[in-house]
Amino acid sequence: MKKLFLSGIIGAYLFLFPEFGYAQGCVAIRQFSGVGNAVGQGNFQNQGDWNISANYRYFKSFRHFRGTHEEPERIENGTQVINWSHGMDLSVSYSFTSRIYALASIPFAYNERSSLYEHGRTERHTTYSSGLGDVRIGAGYWLFPESENRKGNMAVGLGIKIPSGNFRAEDTFYNVGVGGQPEIRPVDQSIQLGDGGFGFNVDFQGIWGLNSSLFAYYSGFYLFNPKNTNGTRTFRSRESESIMSVPDQYALRGGAFYSVKQVHGLGFLLGGRIEGIPVSDLLGESDGFRRPGYVISVEPGASYMLKNITGTLTVPLALVRNRTRSLTDIADSTPENRRHGDAAFADYVINFSLAWRIPKKVPQVFNTL
Repeated sequence: MKKLFLSGIIGAYLFLFPEFGYAQGCVAIRQFSGVGNAVGQGNFQNQGDWNISANYRYFKSFRHFRGTHEEPERIENGTQVINWSHGMDLSVSYSFTSRIYALASIPFAYNERSSLYEHGRTERHTTYSSGLGDVRIGAGYWLFPESENRKGNMAVGLGIKIPSGNFRAEDTFYNVGVGGQPEIRPVDQSIQLGDGGFGFNVDFQGIWGLNSSLFAYYSGFYLFNPKNTNGTRTFRSRESESIMSVPDQYALRGGAFYSVKQVHGLGFLLGGRIEGIPVSDLLGESDGFRRPGYVISVEPGASYMLKNITGTLTVPLALVRNRTRSLTDIADSTPENRRHGDAAFADYVINFSLAWRIPKKVPQVFNTL
């Protein structure tokens, strides 16, 4: 019974790693589905189990930051950039053994970007992008066997990112062509569907029982993007920022989950998370244009499990938003002119996940005597 209870808790409340890593406006932290997500609905998975999950996310970014300093005048004078983003990740995992699993994740996105400065600074217009994002596949391993009867477990994983998303999505930009005519140009990096590079990631996730109702959880990933730039033009004024970079990204989250004994399957969580784009990549060059930065959020949420289906709602609320200085900011600065680009961030993000565990069917043995 203890094993089954912990298995259900972990499966219901590991919060479906696919919601990890969402775009936060101009800092293009794209949706990330780690290879450790919802495998077997818990750390006591069974060989042959399948898990199908879907995660929806939404945000609206409009508050501009330069470093950690907010620029409220952008909203007051109507020059703010506004991004609306809707994303859906579809993931499938399979347990080869009680400890080894594989996962594939297929993301889709619909984005809108309203801007004044991208349209000649004379009129506000909206650009769009929609379609398939960068697919991820990988495998993972639970560190401890179920026979040890532990209070929790931890999984580590490796995966690859395939550049299946369009990283050259285009739309119409107004008042930018010859004589103020419209032109078809690539949309901003923050609403491109992919980054144009093969990458690989390392990730981990885990949960530990503190008592019969309270559990600590944690998860994180780092995505390595060795490719330097992807060839997509930005039409920015600085030559060093004329082509889009292919940046790394990272995320870390942790917190506590409380299981409500009076209502079977119901639980609440409270945690924190940080996610961002580094100033430079760990592998390869880091030329071209990127908006590095990070977001630190408090993350309340709730989860409910009914038989083999788990629903989870989380709403990360931004506490710290920091648009850090890029390499081009630093290189182009002088003692008289210290450059520091800005970025728009959201106040909150809505994540809703559904996971369906499909246990392996055990053949029934009939007594024919």
